[in-house]
Amino acid sequence: MARTIPADNLYMLSTADRLPLIAAVFIRAASVVTEWDRRSRTRQQLKHLDKHLLEDIGITESQALKEQRKRFYQV
Repeated sequence: MARTIPADNLYMLSTADRLPLIAAVFIRAASVVTEWDRRSRTRQQLKHLDKHLLEDIGITESQALKEQRKRFYQV
């Protein structure tokens, strides 16, 4: 089973003083890919929420649809 590391932790590693440059680059890249994956999964999950659940999280159906249409790299 794969162990996940939060993107914030990866970012902190990439800014550490003693990491070799190549390690910092790869850690930063892993951080970006992790964030893209999180966005993609979250947006996919919005498709399955009912109207009352969307209201519970404070967004409208149109806002959810707009968010679902975004690409994984879009903020």
